[in-house]
Amino acid sequence: MIKVLIADDHHVVRRGLLFFLKTQKDIEVVGEARNGKEAVELASVYQPDIVLMDLVMPEMDGIEATRRIKSVYPHIQILMLTSFSDRDHILPAIEAGAAGYQLKDIEPDELVLTIRKIIAGENSMHPEVTHQLDQNQESTQHLPHVKNPLTRREKDVLAELTKGKSNKEIASSLFVTEKTVKTHISNIFAKLEVQDRTQAALYAVKYGLTEK
Repeated sequence: MIKVLIADDHHVVRRGLLFFLKTQKDIEVVGEARNGKEAVELASVYQPDIVLMDLVMPEMDGIEATRRIKSVYPHIQILMLTSFSDRDHILPAIEAGAAGYQLKDIEPDELVLTIRKIIAGENSMHPEVTHQLDQNQESTQHLPHVKNPLTRREKDVLAELTKGKSNKEIASSLFVTEKTVKTHISNIFAKLEVQDRTQAALYAVKYGLTEK
């Protein structure tokens, strides 16, 4: 079972998510938080697999709540579920540790698919979010110093990862084994000093590492 914690200050939103998620045989909603502070507290109590995190909430916003949860429980995944699609909200959320960023207009079936993808280790971004990140790449001026630059093959893997592909899909696209892909991804995480696929994808887009 995938244990889900819902964090949103709107009762109607929480009820709607709870109603739909309860129909899924592989998902269990373990708690509901009305603000970021409660989200942090309940994450400690219930140890969910994933938190559906609103961005703007009283007491503590979703970005700070995400940062605090990930600092103590890095295994807990965070999916931002919000109405904001601008870069001023997207970038801080992902840099805080969010594994996915979706807008509240997402279809219920797509939301469930997104939850499963994140639990499987894949990144998930709303198309509008991807568009905003692509625009952000144009304003980047300097690439941070990387002690060990990525190899050509690691850049190829990173480019495929940024498209949201699974390890199996990357292996098929590059004609290598899944084991090889896993090794490359592990090396990429270490070199870029990121924790997961979403942060690696953000880094790649932000600094133009996927450009051919």
